[in-house]
Amino acid sequence: MKSVYHYIETNKVKTWFLMLLFAGIIIGIGWYLSYYYHSPAILLYATFFSLISNVWAYWFSDKMVLNMANARELPYEENPELHRIVENLAITAGLPKPKIFLIEDPAPNAFATGRNARHAVVAVTTGLLNILDRNELEGVIAHELSHIRHYDILISTIAVVFVGTLSMLARMVLHSRGSSRERGGVFNLIITLVIIVLLPLIGTLLRLALSRKREYYADLGAVLLTRYPEGLASALEKIVSYETRVQQLSPLEQKQSIAHLFISNPLSSPKRKVNLFRSLFSTHPPIEERIARLRAMDESALTNI
Repeated sequence: MKSVYHYIETNKVKTWFLMLLFAGIIIGIGWYLSYYYHSPAILLYATFFSLISNVWAYWFSDKMVLNMANARELPYEENPELHRIVENLAITAGLPKPKIFLIEDPAPNAFATGRNARHAVVAVTTGLLNILDRNELEGVIAHELSHIRHYDILISTIAVVFVGTLSMLARMVLHSRGSSRERGGVFNLIITLVIIVLLPLIGTLLRLALSRKREYYADLGAVLLTRYPEGLASALEKIVSYETRVQQLSPLEQKQSIAHLFISNPLSSPKRKVNLFRSLFSTHPPIEERIARLRAMDESALTNI
């Protein structure tokens, strides 16, 4: 396995690549529509929109995610123990203490978001606080702090904006085609259908590419912080044994766009049997595999990481 530092640098490069790719897709669609409607102004609008979307994704996507999750900031007085856990682990990780948000939901789950370590947020559900003991909670918090330390949070959070925008553009292209049937011919029809099919697919593949490997790295990062693999393993075991999905999320399309941020997929019952096909298209690696990896880390393994 490559070093964590290599993974961090790769994440930074991926973030810039993702932003450039998104801008290229928007401008490409703008060029097609400007050709389709014989209107160069559409290309100018698309270029402007791609720039604004990138700026919005960088500065405000975390606020959008927290709003989708119906999360509220948790005052210190309401749960001082959680604040102390987060602060102590942040000091150990060499990070500023992130803000803590609470999701009023009985299903145990958590995620981290933000554009960088100085503007990071850790969100947890009430269910997570209710069923985990201190060691298990430390394991989950350490996992989320590892996402912050690894620069996972920016690329994963802006992906929410980009996936949603691509889905919206697919609907716009479909609507524009439906309202202008007399324009173009078979070629334009084929191009339109390709765009309509590819944009949501690109969004899905984007979430898949960002999610799976980063969970393993965050699990490893959590062990480096706590030096206690069993804490996170036991927490994941309790999460996978809980049968209810997270309920306090926005409508289905928005749920799907932020599902990859959580420590466990909030859209599917953890007990649901995962076959090969479903595993390939899941935003998260199987929790059972993560638990097995954590419990395989004995004392000798800890001294070598």
